Formats: sequence, C-alpha cells, structure tokens
Amino acid sequence: MNKNNFLVIKPEVMEAIKNNLPVVALESTIISHGMPFPRNVETALSVEAAVRSEGAIPATIAIKDGKCFVGLSIDEINYFGKEPNVWKVSLRDMPYVIAHKLPGATTVAATMRIASMAGIKIFATGGIGGVHRGAEMNMDISADLTEMANTNVAVVSAGVKSILDIGLTLEYLETQGIPVVTYGQSEFPSFYSGKSGFISPLRMDTTAEIARMIDVKWQLGLNGSVLIANPVPIAHEVDNDLIETHIQQALFAAKENNVTGKKITPFLLKHIADHSKGESLDANIALIHHNASLAAKIAVSLQSNNLE
Repeated sequence: MNKNNFLVIKPEVMEAIKNNLPVVALESTIISHGMPFPRNVETALSVEAAVRSEGAIPATIAIKDGKCFVGLSIDEINYFGKEPNVWKVSLRDMPYVIAHKLPGATTVAATMRIASMAGIKIFATGGIGGVHRGAEMNMDISADLTEMANTNVAVVSAGVKSILDIGLTLEYLETQGIPVVTYGQSEFPSFYSGKSGFISPLRMDTTAEIARMIDVKWQLGLNGSVLIANPVPIAHEVDNDLIETHIQQALFAAKENNVTGKKITPFLLKHIADHSKGESLDANIALIHHNASLAAKIAVSLQSNNLE
C-alpha cells in the first residue's frame, strides 16, 4: 500500500497544496494532552484562525480510524479535545496506532512526518522536545530532534521547552546539522520566557530572510528541518527563576510517582500549570498563537520565493 493511502487530506488543504498556496501544519498533542477541555478546543480553533489571518491555510494533524488526518473539522477537533483515551503518538507509535485504528494526537516528530507526506513545508508548535535533563544517565532524547535531522519541514516554536537541558539540545541540533534561527533577538528563548542564557546560533529579523534561507537549504539538497525560535510575547512570559522552581518541584514529583517515557513531558507541564496559578498555561497559549502567526507569515514568504 502506498503511504498516501494512509492520508486523509481536508479538501481545503488539498486545494491549497495543489495550487502551491501557503499552508501551516499544526499538531494535535496540545488538544488531547496539553490543556483541559474546553480550553484546549478553544485554543486549537483560535490558533487556526491566527494562521488564516496571516493569509495561510491551517492543517491540524491527527490520527483516527487507521488514517493520518491532515486538516480537522470542528467536530474532529472537539472529539480530540474530549476523548479521554487518545494516544500521544510519536514516530515509534504510528504503525501500532494506525494498524489498530486507535485515535492518536501527534507530537512534533509525528506531525512533521505526516506534514511531509502531504507536501506541507511549515509547521507551528509550542516548543520542541529535546535532550532531557539527566540524559547523560538515561539517554532520554526526544525523537523530535532526529526527525528534524531528516525531514524537510521547517518548525516554528518558542525555543526549547525549559523542562529540558537547553544547552545539550542546542549542541545536538548542531551535530545534526539543523540551522537554529531566533526571530528578532540574539538570545535563544526558553518556551515560557524569551531568555535562556544561551546565545542563538543565528538571528534573523524578517520572515523573508528566514524563508530565503529555508529555500536555499533545500535547494542545496541539505535535508532536514530549520528551527525558527520565536520568543514568547513579553506581556505573557513567566519569570525564569519562578519557572525553574516549579520545574524542580515537577521533576521531583515525577521521580516520586515513577513517571517516565512519553508520559514525562505532559506530567511536568501539567504540574507546572497547576502550581503556577495558571501563569504557565496562559503563556503556553499566548506563545502558540504567536508561533502560528509567524509560521503563516513565513509560509507566505516562502510561497513568494517559489513564484519568483
């Protein structure tokens, strides 16, 4: 069976891809595993609206009934927001979830792969996975990074999740040959905050500049992603020291409860949200909107490059 037989592409998205119009892929993990109902559904719909407002077509990606859905209806978004037994799907999970026709919300890695199968080049997320703290002992490195080394889909995120080891993640991205660009500032952002203490490998201040670099990279035959780090809006960022306190408490709670593997990230994020009086959740929602808008602008610029 051809891999395209596993794709169900929403007609609006299919039309845009066929006509080389700007499309932005969006993940579904945030709907099923990122925040409570109904805020998850409200956020998913408003993020799609943010993409549209910048002139691009949103394509939220998820797995259901043995197929990879590229673009979801409102009813489908509601389903993934309410259904309690949705798999968190990374690359290793895709064959099992699809073969057993289970519902699956896609992570960065799985969303990238499905977007690439559909011909979508730009993807917006909250924050990418990376090298976990203590990885020198447990070898916990997200499949997001290895997927970014191989798949030609550019990723817009608010940097690397601050629950991770940001320095080691930047080193790993360099080893894999993945360009890392921070939009509008020289310091690499850390998800909840625009600050991390690490200088970004590259800084670019216009979407046209970013789109041109993405285009040149792939024209040179250099496969893999480009990471565009987009700092959370200042009005919504959370103090680094405060977040670090919550992270340490969350890591301790995870160890006490023997939380490991793919359950660790949603556990940590929920613990932080529950103990930060909603500040971290508000920041999470704000940065996702911010990233979706920037991704749409880059997609529009990339389309303009291709028409020249």
